[in-house]
Amino acid sequence: MVILAAGSCLVAASPRSAAAFEIFGFRFFEDEAPDADIIDPIRYSVSLTVAPAPGDDGSIESSIRDASTLISGEEEAVSGSLGLLSRARNDRRRLVAALFENARYDGLVDIFIEGRNIVDLQPDAEFDTSRPVPVSIRVRPGPLYTLGRVSISTQGIPIDPARYDLTPGASAGSADVLAGEARLFRELREQGRPFVAVTDRDIIADAATDRLEYDVDLAPGNPVPFGQTYVEGAKDVDPGFIAYMAGVKADEVFSPEELSEARDRLLKLDVFSSVTVREAKAQAADGSLPVQIEVGERKFGFYGVGATYSNTAGAGASGYVGHRNLFGRAESIRLDASISRLGATALSDEARETDGADYAASLVFKKPGVLGPNSVYIGSLEAKSEQPLAYDRVSYAATSGVEYEIDPNQTVSVILRGEYEEITDYLGTQDYLLASLPITYTFDNRDNELNPTEGFYAQALVEPTYGFNTETPFAKTRLDGRSYLSLSDSDRFILAGRVGYGTIFGADLQDIPNDRRFFAGGGGSVRGYEFQSVGPYYPSFAPPGFNEVFTDTPTGGLSLFEASAEARIGVTENIQIVPFVDVGTVGDDFVPDFSEFKIGAGVGARYLTSFGPIRLDVAIPLDPGPRDASYQIYAGIGQAF
Repeated sequence: MVILAAGSCLVAASPRSAAAFEIFGFRFFEDEAPDADIIDPIRYSVSLTVAPAPGDDGSIESSIRDASTLISGEEEAVSGSLGLLSRARNDRRRLVAALFENARYDGLVDIFIEGRNIVDLQPDAEFDTSRPVPVSIRVRPGPLYTLGRVSISTQGIPIDPARYDLTPGASAGSADVLAGEARLFRELREQGRPFVAVTDRDIIADAATDRLEYDVDLAPGNPVPFGQTYVEGAKDVDPGFIAYMAGVKADEVFSPEELSEARDRLLKLDVFSSVTVREAKAQAADGSLPVQIEVGERKFGFYGVGATYSNTAGAGASGYVGHRNLFGRAESIRLDASISRLGATALSDEARETDGADYAASLVFKKPGVLGPNSVYIGSLEAKSEQPLAYDRVSYAATSGVEYEIDPNQTVSVILRGEYEEITDYLGTQDYLLASLPITYTFDNRDNELNPTEGFYAQALVEPTYGFNTETPFAKTRLDGRSYLSLSDSDRFILAGRVGYGTIFGADLQDIPNDRRFFAGGGGSVRGYEFQSVGPYYPSFAPPGFNEVFTDTPTGGLSLFEASAEARIGVTENIQIVPFVDVGTVGDDFVPDFSEFKIGAGVGARYLTSFGPIRLDVAIPLDPGPRDASYQIYAGIGQAF
């Protein structure tokens, strides 16, 4: 019978030396003398032998190779004989831990350097360094252990171990046992008990039965209320504002989830490079538990540039500049400007005649915390001149509203928008003076915004609008949903789907400004089709008094349905091939005409980077209209949806 010491340790492998520069597998400017910074560098060669073991499917050798720094660092020099011996002794501890993780508690690990067992070597041992020093790792895993008797109690009161997957016959791997214990600790802390302690723990590996017996007694402590919040590290951001935005309320029962949410709220302010929110190590004199916040501020000024390209919409460029902390309470301001449709007419014979490029500019101000820590005020000024397929438009708008986070997955925004716009289309030129109140509800539990592999996204929009000069009220509604499913643990095969439906109520089509109508087609809709080209069209000729530039251009509609499906297939760790199909229809009535579906299909490539996927899609329209090219190319950052 073997008695195992209770406890755990954390081991970090030393990082490998990095090349000076590497891209797509090619190394540039590599140091010609990689051992130059190592004192007395010596090389070694390593071999691994793992004896057969009952119940082993090859995972033991894989675990050993993953854990071994001798194996992972074989191509790196070590510093002298002592450096090699130190690495070998550290490796032995790591490999024993790997056997414990595989529930092999009788396993033996022997490491030999030049045929001598390292347990017999003195620290001043010397090796023949005239050639790579031979190192041999020999592992005898031993029998597979399972859990035997399990006893868990809190101050003598038994707890059902099945709730934590710690039952007789279950896995006895050290990682599994510690994970079950961690769930127990987490559950007790979630009850408001921050000072859970182990008062007694016995772990016994019985070699006669190949069973691991586990006994633990805990002192959970009493629920404790939160106390005062303290802030450290703030220089230009108001510490009182930081405590307010953390939202941890004194006298409420301690909750680790609340501390985690507080950290997330502070990170979303976008003024901190690092945030730590934790409970104090001890209670205050009044019995409450202080909260300690430590922040590291980031640079508050920022700027950036970008570019876009489509074979039909032409090229474009954009830029922005802003400040994240105007008045010391994370107030931000951002100025955006862009130019687009450069060369659009020359790139596609199908595009209508346009006069110059498109321009857009906006100034956005945000102030967090106006209605509590989960809220942010948003105000903006916007100007735009655009020439999409369906119309020419010049507009000036001002907005003012609030976005409120209900919980980490749910957000609602209410924005008042006033806008003046001049629109030219087939029927002529019309001015509009509009006031609208878009109300948006969003649910988002995706695991990643730019490259989701699982989760769901849904958004509902209701936008009542009134045209003062036309005396026309109407309401635009839209529902969108996206879903993601990973079919492998490595996320190398992902199915993604999107569906959208919209309707405009309260006015006839001709009384609604063109930019508020529904259109489909383009990179964010039905790929393969020109932007806005899916749906009803004006006639192909212009009677007297009508604008002939807009013949054979879309009218827009009162209703919309569109859907997309993609298979994101990882061919390497960083490259995806993405076949896709999109469908959509736009109708001039309250319900779209589902017999008029337009279908686009194609294939894309994704290069996955740390800042999001770089996307390139090529799509063809299967039922092209009079304004559609034979194919479309789309490029950008992030998945299509």
